[in-house]
Amino acid sequence: MSLRTFFKLVEIQTKIASVFPFMVGILFVIYKFGTFKPINTVIFFCSMLIFDLTTTAINNYMDYRKATTETYRKKKNIIGQKEIPEKLVISLIFALLIIASSLGIILVIKTNIIVLFIGILCFAIGIFYTFGPLPISRLPLGEVFSGVTMGFGIIFLTVYVNAFDKGIIDIFWTGQLIELHANYYVLLEILWVSLPCVFTIANVMLANNICDLEEDISNHRYTLPYYIGRKKAIKLFDILYAATFLAIITAVIYNVLPIIILLSLFVMIPVYKHCRQFNGKQVKSETFVLSVKNLILVNGSIVTMFVISLLIL
Repeated sequence: MSLRTFFKLVEIQTKIASVFPFMVGILFVIYKFGTFKPINTVIFFCSMLIFDLTTTAINNYMDYRKATTETYRKKKNIIGQKEIPEKLVISLIFALLIIASSLGIILVIKTNIIVLFIGILCFAIGIFYTFGPLPISRLPLGEVFSGVTMGFGIIFLTVYVNAFDKGIIDIFWTGQLIELHANYYVLLEILWVSLPCVFTIANVMLANNICDLEEDISNHRYTLPYYIGRKKAIKLFDILYAATFLAIITAVIYNVLPIIILLSLFVMIPVYKHCRQFNGKQVKSETFVLSVKNLILVNGSIVTMFVISLLIL
């Protein structure tokens, strides 16, 4: 398999959705705790990225296997061709999963068992997102799981592997008792900081499902737009961006984020224009990319302002 074919299988261009939460997590843990553990960070990044590649490969393989129309199957025509037969895809998926899991175990050894529990949960969500008799991606839950798992989960784990010794969450064994201690205020802050990532990632999935609505129905994929209707799905698309900017403003007001992050609100203008375009036309080849551009604009501006804030402190 050529590197180009591999990148196509795992849709390497989509991995930016994982990179932004990772970057926000690094910047926030430095801002909040003044700590950074490079080895833990590198191990986590590699495990996260490889597992993201794994879930995408599983997604493409399952879509190929479950396609009910030839048109839909051709969308996944990279699989089943001479260069990448099904057996090779399966072997690749298992290899990637083993590597990601091994890195995760190393990270648990270097931190604590909390990382193991959260890692298992994230792995389970990622695998069953497209695998199994009733995958999450074929239910009206894709936006929630993708947004929360990638937007909040990645940020939380990035923060935690760098500040696991700062009392965010701890487990203690005392005789026959197991005690869980959690700093709910810090957890709330991490959730607050993650909301722009959560909402913008969820909107990428929502835009995809809106554009593919008719085709998904013909292939027995009943996503959120199927249940609430196209018009309400488009309205939700707009609301999530409004909630994104509200989360930024309130996080600054309550000193969760530095005040300079407010400068990221200037991207509201192009984001608004993109929303107007998407509201007028929902075509995969033409307007789906607007949701990706919005993700880059919003999170890219937050990361940029965060970096500037840390440099001038």
